Amino acid sequence: MSSNRRVSYFYDAEVGNYHYGQGHPMKPHRVRMTHNLVVNYNLYHKMEVFRPHLVSPSAMTRFHSDDYINFLKVISPDNMQEYIRQLQRFNVGEDCPVFDGLFEFCQLYTSGSIGGAARLNQDKADIVINWAGGLHHAKKAEASGFCYVNDCVLAILELLKKHERVLYIDIDIHHGDGVEEAFYCTNRVMTCSFHKFGEYFPGTGDVSDIGHNEGKNYAINFPLNDGMDDEAYRSIFRPVIGKIMEVFNPGAVVLQCGADSLSGDRLGCFNLSVKGHADCVDFVRSFNIPMLVLGGGGYTLRNVPRCWTYETSVLVGEPVKDDLPFNDYFEYFGPDYRVHLPVSNMENLNSAAYLEKTKQQLLEVLRGVEPVPGTQIQTGQVDSQLNPRGMDTSTSEEPKDHAAELAS
Repeated sequence: MSSNRRVSYFYDAEVGNYHYGQGHPMKPHRVRMTHNLVVNYNLYHKMEVFRPHLVSPSAMTRFHSDDYINFLKVISPDNMQEYIRQLQRFNVGEDCPVFDGLFEFCQLYTSGSIGGAARLNQDKADIVINWAGGLHHAKKAEASGFCYVNDCVLAILELLKKHERVLYIDIDIHHGDGVEEAFYCTNRVMTCSFHKFGEYFPGTGDVSDIGHNEGKNYAINFPLNDGMDDEAYRSIFRPVIGKIMEVFNPGAVVLQCGADSLSGDRLGCFNLSVKGHADCVDFVRSFNIPMLVLGGGGYTLRNVPRCWTYETSVLVGEPVKDDLPFNDYFEYFGPDYRVHLPVSNMENLNSAAYLEKTKQQLLEVLRGVEPVPGTQIQTGQVDSQLNPRGMDTSTSEEPKDHAAELAS
């Protein structure tokens, strides 16, 4: 594990103060717990740590509709009764509740992702981490699946200012529907999601959903059944991602690391260990492509910090001891007080034959991707290949350095 990567890490201590409400599975507190472990393992010495500079609401409208962002700005538990129609229209209320400081929370997690993308664009880092981000279900004008503002999409739009092609990889147990939908008709962004499929939220992400028009063959979906374990996941993740790197040759990668694919998740049904989950991160890192690493799902409070802290150690190239250091939330991690826990004995309902068949289907789709010229080959006509038709990402706003003061 080489450790010569320049890693930046975005964190705002305020993020742990926001609360979706009693009994709600999404707990922003897990990001604070992760940060505390990162600090107590001394991993912050290996990174530049930043508190994100808050982006303006107008920056969010690069993807989201003005009406929707204006609604998120004004809605609060005190005035909800005045906005009954809009609550329904924007799908806010149940899975995506109104809570105190909702818009500020969205600003915080989104600013880390946009700021991280800008830092990669400025070549000030090779890897940027924002564990508060990765809220991949939000749509242009609709909240969905605990997500209000889609920081993944906004970060990709930022990266497209510099890079011709951006790859989005999603290892959350839920399909990355909001990101796929945003880029479904462009060949400048390839989305690749590995997820539970069949009577499971959000219900999208069939293997036959491969993109449309210019984006045909640029959406890759690997639908899975309950019980995916480390060995099975590795057997599909590495060949598919390896092939994508070969044919798509992205200039930057956004990796959404939802931890609800871990064994024992409150809402999940996979059986991955922390090491199995982190193997995906390590494999993507091995390509030496600028990389934005985001959080996402993860609903067993004691396991999410274990996973994201270990993945931070993988990204900086610094091994950590299995015994957890004493930290502010030490009692959460009992009775083992270790990073790595055994997985369950649940059955893997994904047969080797099913995984092989689906893998071959996807590799066939990827053969339909227009090959990108090798970087060592220069002809007089690079332009047509390197500037594929797609989404117009021009903006009147200059890229800003969103990295702000060091987190205390």
